[in-house]
Amino acid sequence: MVDEEQRDRGEVLIVTGMSGAGRTTAANALEDLDWYVVDNLPPQMLKPLLELTGRAGGALPRVAVVVDVRGRDLFAHLPEVTRALRDARQQLRVMFLDASDDVLVRRFEAVRRPHPLQDDGTILDGIRRERERLAVVRESADVIIDTSAFNIHQLATAVVDLFAEEDSARHTVTIMSFGFKYGLPPDADLVADMRFLPNPFWSEDLRPLTGEDDAVREYVLAQPGALEFADAYAAALLPVLAGYQRENKRHSVVAVGCTGGKHRSVVMARELAARLEGTPGVAVRVKHRDLGRE
Repeated sequence: MVDEEQRDRGEVLIVTGMSGAGRTTAANALEDLDWYVVDNLPPQMLKPLLELTGRAGGALPRVAVVVDVRGRDLFAHLPEVTRALRDARQQLRVMFLDASDDVLVRRFEAVRRPHPLQDDGTILDGIRRERERLAVVRESADVIIDTSAFNIHQLATAVVDLFAEEDSARHTVTIMSFGFKYGLPPDADLVADMRFLPNPFWSEDLRPLTGEDDAVREYVLAQPGALEFADAYAAALLPVLAGYQRENKRHSVVAVGCTGGKHRSVVMARELAARLEGTPGVAVRVKHRDLGRE
């Protein structure tokens, strides 16, 4: 049970492990989850950093610190620093990323960079030296992830599974209305075309209104195929959004277009958003790109 004093100090995660095992990918995934991430911090700086973030008044409730052998001799102090922080009742976890020697060798060869402890030896010599230095840290780690069989997307997903806040959205989808005459949204992942429906623009009563007005909404949804499209397209998006979560794709844009982006696309964007609200792990936003254009 975490008391109020511990909670006020915030949560701290130390990210460490073997070079080439995916620390950068893990740090990026944590940053996407709104953790405050500090890379390559000497262990002795952990306590001063946490004191500074503690003065932020809860503005930085979750801090992740990447600590590794790039710190050379300073890295040897990590075990004693983590013990001191735990003794001070700091909410602290250590995540250790590992991979098999042969996988690490292949990764270093792929990027054509030497191992930080390689010196005049081989990549494997550097890996073995690093394992010796990290043995004590690995034994005391709270979370160990073997990334040997992971690609970067799978590792990011594993980190999200472990550290995302309960009930937090793993994917944000923006339903964006737009007008084809102004061009396709360059950031669209999927595009739907509403020009198969009659255009309210040709009604003198509806022309000055927009898809946010009830009269236009009722007109558009009364057209043959409108409601069927909304139901079917929303249903088709559900496995896509579930797949995006599995692949750790954090954001997507579903663009819904009509001629000017003022009537049909606005109505349908709102309808799709309403049908997707409540999708597990998904936050839904609505944006009307061209609604204010003449």
